[in-house]
Amino acid sequence: MTEVVLDDVHVRHGEREVLHGVSLRLTERRVAVIGANGSGKSTLARLLNGLIVPTSGRVLVDGLDTRRRGREVRRRVGFVFTDPDAQIIMPTVAEDVAYSLRRSGLSRAAVAARVAAELDRHGLADHADHPAHLLSGGQKQLLALTSVLVTAPRLVVADEPTTLLDLRNTRAVADRLAALDQHVVLVTHDLDLVSGFDRVLVVDGGRVVVDDVPAAAVPAYRRLMA
Repeated sequence: MTEVVLDDVHVRHGEREVLHGVSLRLTERRVAVIGANGSGKSTLARLLNGLIVPTSGRVLVDGLDTRRRGREVRRRVGFVFTDPDAQIIMPTVAEDVAYSLRRSGLSRAAVAARVAAELDRHGLADHADHPAHLLSGGQKQLLALTSVLVTAPRLVVADEPTTLLDLRNTRAVADRLAALDQHVVLVTHDLDLVSGFDRVLVVDGGRVVVDDVPAAAVPAYRRLMA
């Protein structure tokens, strides 16, 4: 079981406090985070793998402090961004996935085998040698997800991964996330995606104002936005 603990976390950007005294213990397999633009939900997501460290308070992933042991945390926590072009680095699909394993210590043959297996698992095997930046939007997001999953993280944090996608590709990415064995934290505006989750956090004004199951949290969020 992966455990993430936020202990009285505050995040400030200059004079602006983005998160205010957030304390959480996350152990569920599927946790969704919803909230309006500017509410602090993406900042909350970035705390979970040390992309952002708290101004005060602590974030612990399986007991590892993100401030002091960020590299170890990032081995455990994979992060998928909204825009896959922010993650795609290498010229071809296979090369981009293999790049994630550059410090794995695996042999070239072992890397190639793992890359091939992950591409097949996520429906990208036929695109292995294609230019990565010429993929469709949905394929790019699946590539970004594959490049994270090839490192076998314990937790996957996905920050609005379907925002730039059409309905078909939104469903494809959502289905891939739902099928993962790993723990998942999903930040999303698409309220339909959270129905099968174990827990939903509603973030507003830098605070977690609702923490409940989807059937209670989503209506509470709708009322808040009304």
